[in-house]
Amino acid sequence: GKQLFVAPKGRSFKQFEEESRSHGWPSFRDAEVDWENVRVIPNGEVVSLNGTHLGHNLPDARGNRYCINLVSVAGRPVDESA
Repeated sequence: GKQLFVAPKGRSFKQFEEESRSHGWPSFRDAEVDWENVRVIPNGEVVSLNGTHLGHNLPDARGNRYCINLVSVAGRPVDESA
């Protein structure tokens, strides 16, 4: 599949994990989104470039927080050598 998110960036894995656990969803920040493959539509829904629902943007005091369905981020990266 296509890369959608890369975390953590600009924070430790512990911080990423704590924030995700506190909200109940994997929670990504702007720097962790692969904008070549992800879009946020005006109602806050986060979708892949192919239109697949991924989750929602739920901004907080620190900025945009993309709460993403775990099944949307599970998988294997594309094998570029194949």
